[in-house]
Amino acid sequence: MAAELTSDTLARSAQGDSSAFAEIVREHQAMVFSIAYHFLHDRWLAEELAQEVFLQLHKNLAGVESPAHLKFWLRKVASHRSIDQARRRKLQPKVALEEIPEPAIAPQAGDPMLAGKLRRLVAALPEKSRLVVILRYQEDLEPAEIAEVLEMKVRTVKSHLQRSLALLREKLARRHGELHV
Repeated sequence: MAAELTSDTLARSAQGDSSAFAEIVREHQAMVFSIAYHFLHDRWLAEELAQEVFLQLHKNLAGVESPAHLKFWLRKVASHRSIDQARRRKLQPKVALEEIPEPAIAPQAGDPMLAGKLRRLVAALPEKSRLVVILRYQEDLEPAEIAEVLEMKVRTVKSHLQRSLALLREKLARRHGELHV
């Protein structure tokens, strides 16, 4: 992995150094893509969204104060853009299953049926709850960090997590019970 981004790299990028900006993109593109992909479940849309986030960053570099602020800013913008994109998608016509490309992500060890079921259940959560779950368990953020990114109170984040996990457990238990009846 690349070395931790420095304030100097950020300053050079803000002054128009394209190689410094490329370094910023390399350092953070996986995180931005991951947030978008796990929220939208669409590789192409996640890539497009990541490009938009970095384009917006390029326009707003002067307002980024530090490497920590940069990471916070990118998470916040990627999260909000993901919600916006999901809302726009609801208004668009659905695509036939045959037209959907196969995912390019290598399969992970574990129970693929359970993982797929869990992904579908998480995808069915309301937008804010889904994003809270993704930021907590995919991006490994603490509730206080999630609260900051999503501009919520920490107890609201914890409440979303608690309700979402209870709902996921209930649905998994119900479906698992149906399979063994």
